[in-house]
Amino acid sequence: MADLGKIDREFFERRIAPNLGADRDDVALGPTHGVDFGVLDIGGQALVTATDPLSIPPALGFERAARFALNLVLADVAVSGVAPSHLSVCFTLPETMSDEEFATVWETIHEECVDLGVSVVTGHTARYSDPSHPWVGAATAMGVGEHDEVVRPDGARVGDRLLLTTGPAVESVGLLSTIFADEIDLAAGVLADAQERLDEVYAVRDALTAAAAGSGAVTAMHDVTEGGLAGALNEMAAGAGARFAIDCEAVPMRPGVAELCEYLEIDPWAMTSSGSLLIAVDPDGAGAVTAALEDRGTVVADIGRVERADSEDDAAVGEVVADGERLDHPNEDPSWAAYAELATE
Repeated sequence: MADLGKIDREFFERRIAPNLGADRDDVALGPTHGVDFGVLDIGGQALVTATDPLSIPPALGFERAARFALNLVLADVAVSGVAPSHLSVCFTLPETMSDEEFATVWETIHEECVDLGVSVVTGHTARYSDPSHPWVGAATAMGVGEHDEVVRPDGARVGDRLLLTTGPAVESVGLLSTIFADEIDLAAGVLADAQERLDEVYAVRDALTAAAAGSGAVTAMHDVTEGGLAGALNEMAAGAGARFAIDCEAVPMRPGVAELCEYLEIDPWAMTSSGSLLIAVDPDGAGAVTAALEDRGTVVADIGRVERADSEDDAAVGEVVADGERLDHPNEDPSWAAYAELATE
């Protein structure tokens, strides 16, 4: 298992996947490594659900941090193409968090949920002696739709185009440059550009826009989280049993990203980038999806295609090739080490 961040595929397959409790017929899609959500069959309808930790870094300001945390949870349902509609929240608050600070967090979550049509249905809130920022709880998002409307992350088909919104590392760059601004020796303008990337980490509306615009053309969608773009590409390719061919020059790089990653000596393609979506789209619908996202002001680019893997070559099944060179899953996200190093300076 990786020392920091999500468990790796080998540990998941060996220790988690064989031990998932009772075998029930209503589980349409259970826990799968690299998949953002699960699906239950409830009376013929699909209940899409996902659980994530809640991260509230005070350095972001409690209002901004709350919006950020909520979006990470809701996005894992939204990438199914089903709109999140219900939320269960558990807060395990540190003793240092005041009533006023928590009220700001809760009211911000409420306002964002109202705007997205999401209702909070249950939860738990308490202070404890051991918790500390930023990890202050967890939440489960849910959405209800039709089974044939669910966009599965393993649904990419040969011939599909691969679209990427926003670009690599925006979340990590935005957070690191904001939380550790005093420890980063970059020009003020570059640092400001990096900090502005936090305004681009909200993917819920982008995911729903893409799914609706494609009229069924979107075959797979993945939020680019831990492991970054390299991880997301490998996970989607493995799920599809196909080869992904990527044009590196087509991948958008937002202002401040390359500079901060070079300063930290980190590959931006390996860094977590919530807010960026990797979308597989039927070629006939790629133009409509691109146009709909651009109308929202979202940066989007066609970065490659899905190709048939050589079934006789196991290494080629789920392979990602970037400019002709194999691109492996990073396995461990370098963002965690960067956080730890900057925190000690």
